Amino acid sequence: MTVLSMDRECKRFKREFATLEAMTRVYCRAFHTSRPHPCAACEEFLDYAHARIDRCVFGEDKPACADCPVHCYKPERREHARTIMRYAGPKMPMRHPLMTVLHFWDKYRSPARVARWRQAREARRARE
Repeated sequence: MTVLSMDRECKRFKREFATLEAMTRVYCRAFHTSRPHPCAACEEFLDYAHARIDRCVFGEDKPACADCPVHCYKPERREHARTIMRYAGPKMPMRHPLMTVLHFWDKYRSPARVARWRQAREARRARE
């Protein structure tokens, strides 16, 4: 597991990356038959995703990636993430129930934060 950098130690970032890692492990075990750690390709994807999560422009107010107005993944990596989530998502409630609940909690509370960010941005632009 990759460790988050010191500037992004918030619980939300750790939780989001842990969820992505768990989903990738479920996917990798099914399609790449690697145990107990992800294969090299999936590990490379996790490193890329970690770097993207760690450098999110929204910082602590980061929305769920699906709801984000900024797409920081390259198109082929984004499609790979969708493939992983499509496969592993339905299996997560049985394998990681608490992680699933917290993931949905983060997803449904984030649009309000994005709206506040947009309002602040518009207010800054109006002052300029």
